[in-house]
Amino acid sequence: MSEANTNCQHACKNTCATLNEALRKETAMIKYYEGVLDECNIPEVKTFMDDLVEEKRKVILRLIQKLNEIHVRSQAIDGITSSFNNIDG
Repeated sequence: MSEANTNCQHACKNTCATLNEALRKETAMIKYYEGVLDECNIPEVKTFMDDLVEEKRKVILRLIQKLNEIHVRSQAIDGITSSFNNIDG
């Protein structure tokens, strides 16, 4: 794999471009591993690849959870900010 070409945009709103890119790449790796599994006939390698797929799924779950946390936090901050900007209330 080549070195990461993703630069943090520092202007993300309700999400994170870096985490989204990591999620995309991890998902692509699972598809790759699953494709290899379909062609493999060595039980030891199949078991190893199954373990890799399971590890990647855990990483994907963690990435999704963090993205959800960021989204919820941003919504809360937006709500607080809008309450200060509300001139009627």
